[in-house]
Amino acid sequence: MSAVTGMATGGKSAAAARPDRARAGRARAGAARRAAAVMAAVAVTGCAATGDAGTDGETLTVFAAASLTEPFTALGREFEAARPGVRVRFGFGGSSTLARQITEGAPADVFAAASPATMAQVTRAGDAAGTPRTFARNRLVIAVPKDDPGRVRDVRDLARPGLKVVLCAAPVPCGAAAEKALGAAGVSVAPVSREQDVKAVLAKVRMGEADAGLVYRSDVKAAASQVAGIEFAASARAVNDYPIVRTANAPEAALADGFLGLVLSARGRDVLARAGFEVP
Repeated sequence: MSAVTGMATGGKSAAAARPDRARAGRARAGAARRAAAVMAAVAVTGCAATGDAGTDGETLTVFAAASLTEPFTALGREFEAARPGVRVRFGFGGSSTLARQITEGAPADVFAAASPATMAQVTRAGDAAGTPRTFARNRLVIAVPKDDPGRVRDVRDLARPGLKVVLCAAPVPCGAAAEKALGAAGVSVAPVSREQDVKAVLAKVRMGEADAGLVYRSDVKAAASQVAGIEFAASARAVNDYPIVRTANAPEAALADGFLGLVLSARGRDVLARAGFEVP
């Protein structure tokens, strides 16, 4: 009996072992992608917790559009207060970035996006449990520093040569909405930069690095001591719906459903409305 025949009868041949090694390699690659997604979630979104439940407590992880920072942080504190031992951990950032991280395996329990288009990335990948529900709407305003060095009065001023305008990047909901609203207004803008989420646009205006930026009404309300907001009619053509859903593989499914219930409740709508959102 040949050595090759003996290997086939006494154990796996090299050819038979190759599929096992391939499967193991794919498993390792998948694990690496999931680990990278988790690290990216922390690095890119700036995850923050509203409280400390200690090592024995349960942790709910919520990925949410950056524009939801203030109302969701407030709701997270209320959620924790009603459930001793529970900690809510938020990852705020650009919706398109968060959606990609979820489809790559980041362990989020809840996803709240700033547009149906970015939510669709998650639902198409089979990473949503059930049908997303719209819980809020938001529209753009022009944010300017309090002293308004650019003397901006309406949306047409954004096309003025020399005016430093900042917009969100096109793949982000606030960027897509800006393109749509500016198109409806018939205004062409050459931004000095495009940012990955609306809070980054607001920061540039707040710090005086830009004369104007298109942000959501809720963002101006949150920073009312530092910026002023200018409404413009064409923004009504680019109102963003905000959908929310529990993720398909939520590690804390029961807590996720509880948080969704709070967001969709009368209390949740009140917190969102006071933050400048429109509520259904």
